[in-house]
Amino acid sequence: MERQPVQQGAREAGGPVEACRLHRPLQHADLPAVADVRRLLREALRNWGVPALADTAELLTTELVTNALRHTDRGAVLTVTLQPGPAHCLRVEVRDFTTRHPRLRAPSDRRTSGRGLLLVQSLADAWGVRPDGDGTGKIVWFELDAEAG
Repeated sequence: MERQPVQQGAREAGGPVEACRLHRPLQHADLPAVADVRRLLREALRNWGVPALADTAELLTTELVTNALRHTDRGAVLTVTLQPGPAHCLRVEVRDFTTRHPRLRAPSDRRTSGRGLLLVQSLADAWGVRPDGDGTGKIVWFELDAEAG
């Protein structure tokens, strides 16, 4: 049984900004779900009033989700939050169930993969990796300034 995404919050034009959140569990090795994640993310960003963030957010989210689904033995959980207030930013987190941290690799003409985290490092305003809190995995995250979008 596939779990449905949960989307909360909306941004009123000219009105107060509410916290907005998208939460989507992903099954192990379900690479076709990556296209669905991109569609859900673009729709959420449009609904939240920050459609200008969509291209960069989709690219970076695709990298993190694909890495989690390809390089771990279980599924992953995507959480996207638009933070209101002075620190108005989009935060994307991908939780997986392995404690092994991803590593930045030097680009090579001989490799067909390994540039994803370089894209995240180059395009995100901030990014990182942290333990998930219960010791069973990690969260790879990035942030984009919503005001700059």
